[in-house]
Amino acid sequence: MTGKTIKNIRMRKKMSQINVFDEPINECCSNPITGYFRNGFCHTDKHDRGLHIVCSLITEDFLSFSKSRGNDLSTPKPEFNFPGLKDGDSWCVCAERWKEAYEHGFAPKIFLRRTHKKASSIIDIEILKEFAVDLN
Repeated sequence: MTGKTIKNIRMRKKMSQINVFDEPINECCSNPITGYFRNGFCHTDKHDRGLHIVCSLITEDFLSFSKSRGNDLSTPKPEFNFPGLKDGDSWCVCAERWKEAYEHGFAPKIFLRRTHKKASSIIDIEILKEFAVDLN
C-alpha cells in the first residue's frame, strides 16, 4: 500500500467515528481512560463485538446491575490498569448492556455528543434523547 492509500483509509475510519448528530464524536472520559481502544472516546470498529459506544454517566444502580449480569465494573483490576468505576464517572458502556439496563430500570444518563452514532441502530433515538444530559 502506498502512503496515500493508508492516509485515505485512516481518514475514512476517522470520519466514521461520529455521534448520533452526525458530528465528530466528543471525548467521553480520560480519567479513568475509557473506550474500546482506551483512547477516551466511544470509538468502535469491526473487532469491537461488545460495541462500547454509549457514553454513560455511571451510577451505583447501574454498577450493581452490570455486576449482577457478570460484568463487574466497580472492582479495581490493577493488572489491566483499571481503577474500577464509581458513581459519577463517565464510561463507554456496551450498547446492548445499556439497553438491557434500560429494560430493567437501571439505565444511566448519557452524553449524546459523546455517544457513537451506531448506538441509535440498537437503542431508539427517542430513548437515547430521554436519557441525555447534554441536550440544549
